[in-house]
Amino acid sequence: MVINYVGLKEISGSLIVLEGVENASYEEVVDIKLENGTRRKGRIVQIEGDKAVVQVFEGTQSISLSNTQVKLKGKPMEISLSPEILGRVFNGSGEPLDNLGKVFPHKKMNINGTPINPIARVYPKNYINTGISAIDTLSTLIRGQKLPIFSSSGMKHNELAVQIARQAKLSGDEESNLAIVFAAMGVKNDVAEYFKQKFDESGVSERVVMYLNLSNDPVIERILTPRCALTTAEYLAFELNMHVLVIMTDMTSYAEALREFSSSKGEIPGRKGYPGYLYSDLASLYERAGMVKGKTGSVTQIPILTMPNDDITHPLPDLTGYITEGQIVLDRSIDRKGYYPPISVLPSLSRLMKDGIGEGYTRADHPELANQLFASYAKVQDARALASVIGEDDLSPIDKMYINFGKAFEKQFINQGFNENRPIERSLELGWRLLSLLPRQELNRVSGETLDKYYIEDKELLERKNKIDFLDDDDSEEVDDDIDDNDNDNDEN
Repeated sequence: MVINYVGLKEISGSLIVLEGVENASYEEVVDIKLENGTRRKGRIVQIEGDKAVVQVFEGTQSISLSNTQVKLKGKPMEISLSPEILGRVFNGSGEPLDNLGKVFPHKKMNINGTPINPIARVYPKNYINTGISAIDTLSTLIRGQKLPIFSSSGMKHNELAVQIARQAKLSGDEESNLAIVFAAMGVKNDVAEYFKQKFDESGVSERVVMYLNLSNDPVIERILTPRCALTTAEYLAFELNMHVLVIMTDMTSYAEALREFSSSKGEIPGRKGYPGYLYSDLASLYERAGMVKGKTGSVTQIPILTMPNDDITHPLPDLTGYITEGQIVLDRSIDRKGYYPPISVLPSLSRLMKDGIGEGYTRADHPELANQLFASYAKVQDARALASVIGEDDLSPIDKMYINFGKAFEKQFINQGFNENRPIERSLELGWRLLSLLPRQELNRVSGETLDKYYIEDKELLERKNKIDFLDDDDSEEVDDDIDDNDNDNDEN
């Protein structure tokens, strides 16, 4: 039985309090009718005896204490889903923004999702190619993984998000079965337009579902945005058997909305004013990634967050790192050098990459190459620290080699154009060229058999190969042809 409640006990921020409520449920949706006849949506977020606290999505402005009518709908918040949602743009609560009308639902699903039974989970394997060398080679993204990007204010994480969404692809025959769910929270209008424009220009908008919560939208709507996005991803993955990549930016805006919401409820704050349940709340989002037995689809997450004051120990990146399977860290010092994407290699890692690369996935030499690049670049940092004390001129010959390797590694491997889509084979080849700048005896993370196959002994040929990345595309192809001819002549001799 549906009951209309007339009048409110209290209004506080985005919350209203009902008194004398019976048979109410947590997360239940309510319909709010104002005195002037307009309607707003809300959901019950707290129940104490016969009192129910309702979160109003559109805010409480103009709501009257005496003449407001509230109707309990008897169900949680749901969104309408169908295969036609691909290519559509919605606001943070799932309402269309593209003037194409409402979605004719094949199914309605609870935005809070249903927990995946741990026994039903399938261990993630197979990688997703992003076309970005520093990710594909050193922090490989695996299907069903949750791999966040830790950025900072003013850095190019929006560009990186667009590039990943545009270039992401699966291997083999499954390439056309990839969908992107893109959720933006608290972004300015020009940033939202940038996302839409870039997807349209690149021709990938037909496989993208966008949820946009703008900075001038209700703050509380930001709490719904990632849940709507993940529910859409679960529908595409587990109902339509697609592989779905969910990109969520910026999780810092989400956490700040959660902090504001918690404060309005009068809850005792935790670290930095965030609610004490921040960890479990983030886990309720991140743990919705994965693969399920009996389903061919998968949900892969890339949450992007900006670290306040560049502090990686801040509660948001700190707790995110505990829940997720690695992280990709953007570095301001690399950004200042003009390199894009400014990925800091050493603190970045993908804990699942070991099971999704190598023979049968990428290439047999990939694990050894990645280990050696990490080890060699770590020695670069040691050499630079020593150079800052005694000066670069007084370094040993091998330390100078590492300094030169570090410069080349950042300029040729980490740095790549916004429109440059590198196949995994090209990234691996580039890694071997750079390692060949070091003496063979320094490469102690690679087997002799692998070195025999990929290490370039001919330093003149190596010098020519390393110049390719500084040429125009057309010139690069010509030089590649010349080098291939050269390699063939050497083989014949």
